Amino acid sequence: MSSSLGLDAQLTRYVRGANRAEHPALLRCRLETDAMGDVAVMQISPEQGAFLQICARLVRARTAVEIGVFTGYSALATMLAMREMHGPDARLYGCDISDDYTGRARSYWQEAGIDGQVELRIGDARETLGALHGEIAGMVDMVFIDADKTGYDAYYEAALELLRPGGLVLFDNVLWSGSVADPERCAVDADTAALNALASKVRDDERVDMAFTTIGDGVLMALKR
Repeated sequence: MSSSLGLDAQLTRYVRGANRAEHPALLRCRLETDAMGDVAVMQISPEQGAFLQICARLVRARTAVEIGVFTGYSALATMLAMREMHGPDARLYGCDISDDYTGRARSYWQEAGIDGQVELRIGDARETLGALHGEIAGMVDMVFIDADKTGYDAYYEAALELLRPGGLVLFDNVLWSGSVADPERCAVDADTAALNALASKVRDDERVDMAFTTIGDGVLMALKR
């Protein structure tokens, strides 16, 4: 599991204790994903889950899209907030390339009773997002992107097409453990270079209002104008 960059164990425990307790299905997802080994770093932290929930509430999200589902923690956190606001009308579309990881996700969604409100699209996200464009363009309230970093620019453009005015897109891992500030890493690593370029692009993009935050491993937020 990831944790907020720069926080030691004591402060991490404090932050997590200061947030409200996780839903039991979220807790099980987090603990079982932690036990998967190194790959667990792809899971967001519980404080990021709480952050996603408050973001969903702020934009009154009814329809959301997630690019990079993994074992389902972020989708579940978002859907729990959306269901509380909108009941059975809330819906989340998840794009991922892995049947294995998303298969695990389904069990947590079932436990929480939201599996019927999550629609998975398995395959290359560029293709699945293209299909979604034909179905829900301009109707989405919130997009969370936590997938391959070199794809972030394409996912950003797709998200802007899907979002309504006032809709929110969030990118995870935009600090990339701090390497984005290292010109040498940007010069030799494609993921680092892509994240560095995205930060500049969103900062200068007049289609959105934006904030670069340091929660987790960095979350870049952009609100469609």
